[in-house]
Amino acid sequence: MSEAVTTPSELSSVQRRQALWITVVAIAVFLAFRWMPTGTNLAHGDFRLEGDNVLEFCDPAAPQFLPVTTARSPVTFAVTPLSSRQGEQIDFTFTLATSTGKPIAPVDLLVAHTRKLHLMVVDPSLTDYQHVHPTPSEVPGEWNVSFAPRLAGQYRVFADFTPTATARGLYASVDIDVPGEPATFDHRPKLTDAVGEYRFELAFEDQQIRSREPTDLTLSIRQENGNAVKLGQVMGAFAHLVAFDEGRTGFAHLHPRETDLENPPDAHAPDLHFKITIPESGRYVIWAQIVLDGSETFVPFWFEVEP
Repeated sequence: MSEAVTTPSELSSVQRRQALWITVVAIAVFLAFRWMPTGTNLAHGDFRLEGDNVLEFCDPAAPQFLPVTTARSPVTFAVTPLSSRQGEQIDFTFTLATSTGKPIAPVDLLVAHTRKLHLMVVDPSLTDYQHVHPTPSEVPGEWNVSFAPRLAGQYRVFADFTPTATARGLYASVDIDVPGEPATFDHRPKLTDAVGEYRFELAFEDQQIRSREPTDLTLSIRQENGNAVKLGQVMGAFAHLVAFDEGRTGFAHLHPRETDLENPPDAHAPDLHFKITIPESGRYVIWAQIVLDGSETFVPFWFEVEP
């Protein structure tokens, strides 16, 4: 009695069918998880936007400079009309909604560096930078926040958040007018600064930044008298760096590689390390936000990015 023998061509055909079915099932499972609700009122599909020039999601572990105003965001960011005056506190309300028109509430956002929503506020000269955190109102998708503009002009507000449904960073922007003559960008490259007894320096790998090339940054903090630096924590990190281009088309929100908060850098010579990729040449500023001796300090560094 002869046994049935499967020819190589028949075996190959069976294997191809099995591989096809496995692929189809895997894709179906992937899409089901991608589009299903994630414990919030929103799903991944609520943050989809069809067409070209759509703002990309950002990997929270590797944030880079993104052109927020020149790309289409899948989130609408609208401010309630308000009156504002230079030097006075502005209390304003804004709304966040998805591309499908659904409100974005606190339950729809993940906590990133101790907050669910970060606002980076900066004037046209990039001289007045403020990092503030809104609070939700009782209306879904509506948030309240305050800040006091030190200068006049059209302030730009960048929103930085991570939807629960995507687990990846997303951004949006809106402008607020402050009456008066705005200051203009008039800053020469400067990578050192001093605040009281503290001295700050921002150093670039190879002494320069070139567009589209990843660059290592080192932020050094010293006391003039050589005493130890009491470096505190700011929003779950030893420092935050925020970069803006001259035209305020976008920003980058960076955090140091030194992530072990139980083991701070050498107190007598603390150095913090970052990495950034800037897509276009031009003039930029990086604002460092640091806590020293329990007080929050903001330090600007001005530089040019080579082509």
